[in-house]
Amino acid sequence: MNKKTILVTGGAGYIGSHTIIELIENTNYNIVSVDNFSNSSHKTFDRIEKITGKRIKNYAIDLCDASEVEKLFTSEKDITGIIHFAAFKSVSESVAEPYKYHHNNIASLLNILEACLKHNISNFIFSSSCSVYGNIEKLPVKEDSKLGKAESPYAFTKQAGEEIIKDYARAFPKLNTVALRYFNPVGAHTSGLIGEDPINKPSNLVPVITKTAIGKIPEMTVYGKDYPTRDGTCIRDYIHVTDVAIAHIKALEYILNGKQKSNFSIFNLGSGDGVSVLEAINAFEKVSGEKLNYKLGDKRPGDVISIYSDTSYSEKELGWKTKFSLDEMMETAWKWELEQKKEERS
Repeated sequence: MNKKTILVTGGAGYIGSHTIIELIENTNYNIVSVDNFSNSSHKTFDRIEKITGKRIKNYAIDLCDASEVEKLFTSEKDITGIIHFAAFKSVSESVAEPYKYHHNNIASLLNILEACLKHNISNFIFSSSCSVYGNIEKLPVKEDSKLGKAESPYAFTKQAGEEIIKDYARAFPKLNTVALRYFNPVGAHTSGLIGEDPINKPSNLVPVITKTAIGKIPEMTVYGKDYPTRDGTCIRDYIHVTDVAIAHIKALEYILNGKQKSNFSIFNLGSGDGVSVLEAINAFEKVSGEKLNYKLGDKRPGDVISIYSDTSYSEKELGWKTKFSLDEMMETAWKWELEQKKEERS
C-alpha cells in the first residue's frame, strides 16, 4: 500500500520549504511539491536534501492553469491533504500591480479547491495572513476580531481567499479546512542552510536587515517615523519560520484526527508580543555585532500601524506554542545570510 501524500504548493518558497523539512523529519507522509519558481530558487530542493537526505518531487506548473492542475492531481493518486502556500505576497508590489495579485492568488486557490472536490481530497490548509485584520483598534488580535478594511490588494486576496474557503466548506461538508493567519515569519533553519531567499527584491524587514548588514543593500529605509507607537515605527508580531512550519503539522493532525468543531477553522500564528521596527533592528545589531546603515523615511502605502496576536486559541486547540525568541530569529537569519555569502565565494 502506498504512503499517503501531502501536497505542498509553493514548496520552494520560504515557509513552504521549512514546512517540508518539518514534515519529512516529523511525519511518515510522502511529500510532493508544486512550485513554478516565480519568486523562489531551484536550489531550495538541494538545500532540503542536504538537511533531510530526501529529494522532493516538484511539479513546476502554474496553478492558475486549470489543465496543468488537473494533470498533477491525475498523476498523484494518494494525496490525503494539501497545504496551500503558493501566492504572491509583497504588500508594496500588490499596491503597484493589483491585477497580478488578484489573478494569481485567487485563480490558483479556486483551481486547487476544485481539484480537491473532483479527486475526493478532504483536508485543506490555507496560508492566510494577519493582514486580513487591517488597522484593527483593539489589540491583541483574536481569531474572532472583526476584520478591518484590507490595506492592500495582497491583504484583500487573503480576506477573499478565506471567504471562498468558507463558502466551499459550507457547500461541501466533507471538505475539512483550516486557515492559518500568520503574523510575521522571520529567521531561518537552525542549520543555517536554508532561509528566506526571494528572487525578487526583498520587501520583508528581516531579509532587508541582513542584506544591508552584509553589504548587498547599501542603506535600508525604515518606512515611517511618526506612527502613534512607542518609538514612532510600525509594530509587528515576529515568529520564527520553524515555529510556523510546526504549526502546519499540528493543523494537519487537528483535521486528520477529527478534532475540528466545524469544517472551517481559523488560527492565529504569532508570538503574542509586539516588536517595533527599531526594536527588531536593535535585536539584530546585538546578536550579530554589526551596525546597520539605515535611515528613517516616509510611510509606505498599505502598511498597518500596529498588530500582534492573542495566541491562546491556537495554544488550546492545536497544542502549539512558539519556541524561538526574537534574538534566535535574528541569529538564524544572520547565519543564513553568511551561508549564502560563503556559497557565492565558493
